[in-house]
Amino acid sequence: MWLFDRLPPMDHLRSEKMCLVQLIFPAESARLAVTYLGELGLLQFKDLNEDKSPFQRIFVNQVKRCAEMNRKLKFFSDQINKAGVKSSVRPALQPEIDLEELEAKLGEHEHELLEMNTNSGTLRQTYNELLEFKLVLSKAGSILAASQNHATPADHELDEHIYDKEVDDGNGYLLEQGIHQGASESGVRFVSGIILKSKALAFERMLFRTTRGNMFFNEASAGEPVMDPSSGEEVEKTVFVVFFSGEQAKAKILRICASFGANCYPVPEEIVKQRQIFREVSSRLSDLEVTLDAGTQHRNKALESVGSQLWRWILMVKKEKAVYDTLNMLNFDVTKKCLVGEGWCPIFAKSQIEDVLQRATLHSNSQVGIIFHEMDTIDSPPTYFRTDKFTNAFQEIVDAYGVGRYEEINPAVYSVITFPFLFAVMFGDWGHGICLLLGALFLILREKKLSSQKLDSFTEMAFGGRYVILLMALFSIYCGLIYNEFFSVPFHIFGKSAYACRENSCSDAYTAGLVKVRDPYPFGVDPSWRGSRSELPFLNSLKMKMSILMGVSQMNLGILLSYFDAKFHKNALDIRYQFIPQLIFLNSLFGYLSLLILIKWCTGSKADLYHVMIYMFLDPAGDLGENQLFWGQKELQILLLLLALVAVPWMLFPKPFILKKLHKERFQGHSYRFLGTSEMDPDSEPDSARSRHDDFNFGEVFVHQMIHSIEFVLGAVSNTASYLRLWALSLAHSELSTVFYEKLLLFAWGYDSLIFKLVGLIVFAFATAFILLGMESLSAFLHALRLHWVEFMNKFYHGDGYKFKPFSFATLADDEE
Repeated sequence: MWLFDRLPPMDHLRSEKMCLVQLIFPAESARLAVTYLGELGLLQFKDLNEDKSPFQRIFVNQVKRCAEMNRKLKFFSDQINKAGVKSSVRPALQPEIDLEELEAKLGEHEHELLEMNTNSGTLRQTYNELLEFKLVLSKAGSILAASQNHATPADHELDEHIYDKEVDDGNGYLLEQGIHQGASESGVRFVSGIILKSKALAFERMLFRTTRGNMFFNEASAGEPVMDPSSGEEVEKTVFVVFFSGEQAKAKILRICASFGANCYPVPEEIVKQRQIFREVSSRLSDLEVTLDAGTQHRNKALESVGSQLWRWILMVKKEKAVYDTLNMLNFDVTKKCLVGEGWCPIFAKSQIEDVLQRATLHSNSQVGIIFHEMDTIDSPPTYFRTDKFTNAFQEIVDAYGVGRYEEINPAVYSVITFPFLFAVMFGDWGHGICLLLGALFLILREKKLSSQKLDSFTEMAFGGRYVILLMALFSIYCGLIYNEFFSVPFHIFGKSAYACRENSCSDAYTAGLVKVRDPYPFGVDPSWRGSRSELPFLNSLKMKMSILMGVSQMNLGILLSYFDAKFHKNALDIRYQFIPQLIFLNSLFGYLSLLILIKWCTGSKADLYHVMIYMFLDPAGDLGENQLFWGQKELQILLLLLALVAVPWMLFPKPFILKKLHKERFQGHSYRFLGTSEMDPDSEPDSARSRHDDFNFGEVFVHQMIHSIEFVLGAVSNTASYLRLWALSLAHSELSTVFYEKLLLFAWGYDSLIFKLVGLIVFAFATAFILLGMESLSAFLHALRLHWVEFMNKFYHGDGYKFKPFSFATLADDEE
């Protein structure tokens, strides 16, 4: 391994070096110091009060105050959204305001807004009641007029109605004034009102049963949705008039009206009184409309004033709450005058943190400085990678599988190239690649505008991965040029085809056959293969072998990365008994298959590689015959087969037994080490050898190693086969694209009608956009994701670490975007 030892260090592939630090804040400067640390965003605090509930923390009252202010701000936000008031997302600069002033101002605004809402609600309810009253006057008046026209002269003598109360004078709700009903001298009365249309039939039946049929029910549809005074929603309603006789019937009818939610309104029988009340109600409605409009304008102005500062206030309260939540993670020292905190920070940030703490001490006028020092620890630090807008999406793809261990090799560095390239192998069409490229360029060129907008989930996902899409598009164009496919159509881009017709008079190249007349096509697949009888077998063979070569190459890269990881952590056992046998096993079988593929391509041999690999196991000493590609092939196959067989126990047995031996040697004679000294008690040792010795379980270690070995052996076969998805999806994409081109576009283009051509072009465009560019690209993306997560990263990547999440105000601002 001397060659690997001479390579430069791979520091850029590993997470930032971290350290555990302790901070001791004087009480007077703690809040300001934590605020400055939040602005810096490079320190992750540890919670030293995990055993305490939120109500037992030091700054619980301050957190409650912030939560209450946050509630008020959410109330303002809901009111602004409900009213549809538009306000600037980034308001003009306003004078600074402290938390106490903000709390008082929010209370004033909330009280004012609640009062306006109450007044507006009262006026709106009265307005809706008057609208219903006006509608009842109109419909019930028509019903009463119709009943009068059909009445007998004797009946007209009984039309003197007695009213318990006069019409509302405007000082109270109509629904709270009681029911006005008409009554004649003979005792015939009526109750008028309005009810939900869906309840009208059940309402009539209940009245009929309750009065035993001693009533007459008449109704008229309202004709249009009515705003219900109690709920404020538009509903379908029906106006009704119930004629009855007797006080008992009246009481029953009123109770039924109340139970069905019917609103009863007084309607006089005389037309003159009806018209008079109708005019009064209309006049009152006009006055209320003016009052409501003025109130709405005043309320909207108040909401605009609040909305112009809402974003700044929300961010201010969130920052303040975050500061106190962080302070609640600290502990008081013995003197109760200082707060003690611990946290993780990158080593490069120590100087910046010290500068921030000095500035906080100066600005808080504290007489005592903040103590900041590094601590020793056996805990595993968090994993932190510094990324930019280009590499962040690739890092997120890796982290979705699992956050790497501290200082473990980062697969995202390789995924920047391998991920879009494997996608392009499955999506290889330079026409479709250009479409993806245009979409990626659109997202990149409008980067600033889109980053400040609130996007839906799909657009946000596409925007976050815009540079991933860019590389996928570029590699798709490259692979499409290799496959020579532009929406499944081949082009003579790099010169003339190497094949021509057998005869000069030949007009049908595919039936008469082709002959090679010049040098091979300079780049990619010769366009003459498209449409020939040998197209599918040729492309199948090419893409299948190419998939195996790529898969073996990437798996070898993963095994090599496991060597660099073991070397970095000085783990010689993993190098000798894991890396070396894994490399031998994989390349003895599938590395040899890749070699045969290359030799067959270079020599043009017609050897059957399936036969070679199968009989390498079934009959290693057998005669190869026509399948022999080079001299000494049989001997080499026997040697490789023996190496593969040796590699399996090499992976399985030595490491557990060596670990057991090392532990015995390390702790042999431990019980006698401290005899004759009273300065140290072995039982009081923090990380005692005795406890370590008890923790070592040979059975568990051996089973784990056996599982790992079996998994690698079986995975070497299954993972290699899994890379054949590159061939399968590439073939499916090509064939589907051909079907759309030939069966949609060319079929429609065969008609003389312009309409048929236009329809065919539109259907082809939609099929290409939604199926090939949408579903197929997503499918290729997911398969490329699986190849990296499973086939590549499982060779070296553990992914059982935890992410560095510093206390930072920037994340709060991003949440508000």
